[in-house]
Amino acid sequence: MQALTAAKHHALTTNQKWTIASTSAGFALENMDVMFLSFALSSIAATLKINGAQAGLISSITNLGMLVGGILFGIMGDRFGRVKTFSYTIFIFAFATAAMYWAQDITTIYVLRFLAGIGAGGEYGVGITLIAENFDRDHIGTMTSVAAIGGQIGAILAAVCAAIMLPLFGWRELFLFGLIPVLLTYFIRRHVHESEEFLQVKQQQQTSAQKVSVLALFQTPQRTYQTLALMLMVIVQIAGYFGLMNWLPSIMQKRLGLSISGSSLWMIATIVGMSIGMMTFGKILDYFGPRRAFGIFLLASALSVFGITLAFNQITLLLAGAILGFFSNGMFGGYGAVISRLYPTAIRSTANNVIVNVGRAIGGFSSVVIGFLMDHYSLLVVMGFLSILYVISFLTMLSIPSFRHLGKINE
Repeated sequence: MQALTAAKHHALTTNQKWTIASTSAGFALENMDVMFLSFALSSIAATLKINGAQAGLISSITNLGMLVGGILFGIMGDRFGRVKTFSYTIFIFAFATAAMYWAQDITTIYVLRFLAGIGAGGEYGVGITLIAENFDRDHIGTMTSVAAIGGQIGAILAAVCAAIMLPLFGWRELFLFGLIPVLLTYFIRRHVHESEEFLQVKQQQQTSAQKVSVLALFQTPQRTYQTLALMLMVIVQIAGYFGLMNWLPSIMQKRLGLSISGSSLWMIATIVGMSIGMMTFGKILDYFGPRRAFGIFLLASALSVFGITLAFNQITLLLAGAILGFFSNGMFGGYGAVISRLYPTAIRSTANNVIVNVGRAIGGFSSVVIGFLMDHYSLLVVMGFLSILYVISFLTMLSIPSFRHLGKINE
């Protein structure tokens, strides 16, 4: 009741403040870790004398680790508690990232990136679940979007660190920044507490000896369809993100003759657009409900991808990138909010981690598809491919029966 009253008056309790601060910081540090690899990949390949296929496999192994970690820590979060599990995931990806400093061969790097992926993959669902259970339902969309913005801030910080560290020291020293998250775990364990909702469910589970299982996500035909449909939507979300951040800067360098600094400016404009989009989407989701929020943003994403093809100078390119980022990645925080409302407390952490990390594992391969399309077709075809994906996601969203029951807050 105290949390409900506080939320209604927009005055957060101490536990709510620590919850949103720790999850936002956790997502920022996780994204820094992922982006460190992007910035350092060419240097790693040169140092270890590995070919492009071996270097590309590093990211794939990281995504595989995220899937394993998502399943493992999702179940642990539901069985043993969100706070403890959240801190464990941070420890794992922090130490695995920092250990890259001592890696001397590609096999060691594969192992460390797999471990870092396990920690990072487990963190998302547990953190989102903490938010969902510590805020009233009419604020979950906004708060999960705030946490998602933390991830975008982490990307910007990673770019700054890489720009300073790589020329002066090298890629090994860059990964030592991975130890910073260890400090965060101290504050999490000291200040963040389990919600009353989770503690009550946990007590009921102990009484009934009920166990958490991934199979609970497929318990009935309706829930099975809901789980698979949400996975498809997240796959599209991740595919669009990887397409934007991995390929479009190089496309623009060739199309408009931009320098590396010019394409970096485009990336910053896109990230700013994403962050503003996340906050806007969260507000729309909380007030109008997920069907309208996702409907608006998915259709707008399907149209805005073509804005890139109309850019004719750096200013129009920055504007197109910001608009595309606003709609295409503004939705990211909303998936955790919706999943948290559609699945019961007993399997909420599992649902968030499994659904999102399956989306990451499959959606991450969009870079390969887009690379193929770039080699054989025009930019218009590439954007058309992404547009079709967003339309498919829109139709999938409309087909999920349970979305109709998640109306706006005043219904």
